[in-house]
Amino acid sequence: MRNLILALIIIGAINWGLIGFFQYDLVSSIFGPDLQIISRIIFAIVGLAGLYAISFFFRNGKNSV
Repeated sequence: MRNLILALIIIGAINWGLIGFFQYDLVSSIFGPDLQIISRIIFAIVGLAGLYAISFFFRNGKNSV
């Protein structure tokens, strides 16, 4: 589960980097204007992964990031 969350965060960070540096939205480009709802769902899932990742700061033990 944790690796999935981190992968989603990396995908989101790469997409935001592309938007910031090149004004290129990779997710929207992949799905195009016809599947805009899919892009929104992906953005929502990545956002939820980011919110869940906040809990990584408050975990103790070997498995904490």
